[in-house]
Amino acid sequence: MAHLLHLDASARRASHSRTLSRAFADEWRAAHPTGTYTYRDLAADPVPVIGEAWTEICDYALRHAITEPGRLAEGVRTPAQREAWAVVEPLLTELVSADVLLIGAPMYNFSIPASLKLWIDQVTFPHAALNLKVVVTGARGGSYAPGTPREPVDHQERYLRDFFLGHFQVDDVTVINTEFVNSTVDPTLERWRESYRRSYADARQAAVDVARAVAAEALAPAGPQA
Repeated sequence: MAHLLHLDASARRASHSRTLSRAFADEWRAAHPTGTYTYRDLAADPVPVIGEAWTEICDYALRHAITEPGRLAEGVRTPAQREAWAVVEPLLTELVSADVLLIGAPMYNFSIPASLKLWIDQVTFPHAALNLKVVVTGARGGSYAPGTPREPVDHQERYLRDFFLGHFQVDDVTVINTEFVNSTVDPTLERWRESYRRSYADARQAAVDVARAVAAEALAPAGPQA
């Protein structure tokens, strides 16, 4: 039985990234009815900025070579640290319990929303390793795809891939982006509206297809043991 942790970070209630993440979550839950599911809206209920007490817990973990999330509480010794840990613990428990992490993450100013960065800062401790699949559903105002003029300033997809590999040793990251979404509101981008429509349709289908594949993998019987 697999567990899906679903995060949304868009400031828009009816955003493309939310629509795509919901399409993935709905399909995954339909294809894997015995799986469990947790949802957190990081924009509607943002987590706080980390403070000095959080850094003290992190330093303790480094100093004592603590890498297991279950042992991080050993570094909680002062009232301020206990207050910081009360924020971290439920977030970290949700993450460690997940087999699949789904993130609705639009591009904001070439990068990710601040609400998602706050969550990342809270759950990231040194030398940790997680065994999970990550799926990101995103939306960008223009196109930042490989080979486009704006590819070098894509710090949304590239950042998330680098983060999960660099901090959690997770390289199983699938990113599904809709391009040219600003063409729906910006008259200067009107010529790209058909490209947007195709991109969005492809992304919706990809979200469903990837959800089915991930659910099928979770339900597949384990192979013979050596």
